[in-house]
Parts: sequence; structure tokens; C-alpha cells
Amino acid sequence: MPWLQLHTHTCRSAAAAVEAAMLAAGAVSVTLQDNADQPILEPGLGETPLWDEVKISGLFDAGVDTAAALRTATAHRGGVFPPHRWELLEDKDWEREWMRHYQPIQCTEKLWICPSWATPPDPGAVNLSLDPGLAFGTGTHPTTFLCLQWLAGQPLAGKTLVDYGCGSGILGIAALLLGAAQALGVDIDPQALAATRANLQRNHLRAEQFPVYLPEHCPAVGADLVMANILAGPLADLAPSLSELVRPGGQLCLSGILATQAAGVTGAYPQFEFEAPRQRREWICLVGRRI
Repeated sequence: MPWLQLHTHTCRSAAAAVEAAMLAAGAVSVTLQDNADQPILEPGLGETPLWDEVKISGLFDAGVDTAAALRTATAHRGGVFPPHRWELLEDKDWEREWMRHYQPIQCTEKLWICPSWATPPDPGAVNLSLDPGLAFGTGTHPTTFLCLQWLAGQPLAGKTLVDYGCGSGILGIAALLLGAAQALGVDIDPQALAATRANLQRNHLRAEQFPVYLPEHCPAVGADLVMANILAGPLADLAPSLSELVRPGGQLCLSGILATQAAGVTGAYPQFEFEAPRQRREWICLVGRRI
């Protein structure tokens, strides 16, 4: 189905009014983007921050009367609408388009993450077949990549692991394929738990090897490894819970952290001795051993 997009830009204080005007004019969706390279990397809990300069794009059916839509939007804004342009959005199979750009990823010499629709480039390596669905974790983000690189270098035979914030299940499944005996997944999103179960089947692993839970149902365990790829704020808040999941002498791997946030996160885990951070671009991975 063909679509038209109405693009404009405005300041933060006017963004909500412009968005409302587009919806009143018949937009089926409205997207807000940064218009001045001002990243917001980790908003506070309950916050929905906006950039100082905002690009706003409204999606319209291609058959829309553009002049009438603009009149409606302008009237909704009290007779003033920001400078704008219409653009024809090419009709594509967006699911296929996404698949085309997600290619196999080599994490280490022996570990590849392969989309479920792709042929593994190295059949002799450990190939994790993945379809993330609506869950986070494809291996492309630096935080996940750092975790996978560290994990592939660990002696995992016979070990137990907790993947907290499991998303697609990528870390727990990788651990099992690399020799871990048991993994346990935890996530607040039921869709993530469903994605993890589906990816477990894709990799010919049994459900009992990687049971998944909502946080309130997570059993108390003393795991050899606990991995949490979330964000710095939640990692600090969850420190008591995550610490209790690690057996004495066990390891904790934390990611989703900016380099500038390292001290704040490690300070929340006084019972761990941390190694030097592993870094990829602005993101780091922290590994500690429970004293």
C-alpha cells in the first residue's frame, strides 16, 4: 500500500501541538526524531524527554487530499503550521526489508549469530539461529556484542547462568550452545519470554534447559554466571536482586552502560571485584566476581 509522509520540524515546546495537528488532519501515525544530533541515551524512570529541535513526520494514505489535510492541520494550530514538505514513501515489504539488512554476525572466531533465514557462513562454528521478533537482542548492538564476546571466552562446561532481561534469549542460548549446563531467563515483557522460547526451539534446545520467568516468579538460585544487559539506572536499582542470584565466587556481567556511568554502577555492587571495563564505542561491559 503506498503512503505519503508530511515532514516538518519544530522546537520541543511546540512538538505536541504539531503532532496533534497532524493526527487531526488524518495521519495514521506520527514519528518524532532528533533534528540536531542531540542524543538522549538513558531517560529517567517515567520520563519521556524530547530533543530541543524535533523533526516530525506524519504518515498518510497516498489518496489523501494534501491541500485539505494541510488546511485542517493549520486550523488546528490556530492558523500557523511550520514549514513542511510532502514525500512519497516507497511501497516495500518492510518485513523483508528489515531481513535484508540483518546479516550473520561473527562475535568471535568460534561464535556466529545467524538470522534464522540465513545460511551460516561457517558451518563448523557455533551458530546461534535467531529471530528476535519483538524482543531486544540481535547481536548488532554494542552492548549485546560485548556480552557475547566475553561469554565466548569463558569456560562454560557444566556452568549455570541467569540471563536477566533476556529479551530474545540470545545470551542464555549462546551460553548453552557454548557448553553451559543450564540457563534461566527473566524479563518483564511477556513477548520477550515468548521470543526466547521460540529461539530455544530454533536452536534444537529443550525447554527445561532454559526456563523463563517474569521477575516476580524468578526462583532463588546461586548461579555461576549472571548476565544483565539492560541500562545503568535499572542495573543500579536491581543490584540487591542480581547480587543474590550469584553464588560466592561466581561472576556478574553487566552491560547497557555508557562509559561515563561505570562508577555509578560498580558502586551499587560492593560485594564484587570488577575487572577493567570492556568497551565498544561509547558503551561498556562490566565483569565482576562475587567476593
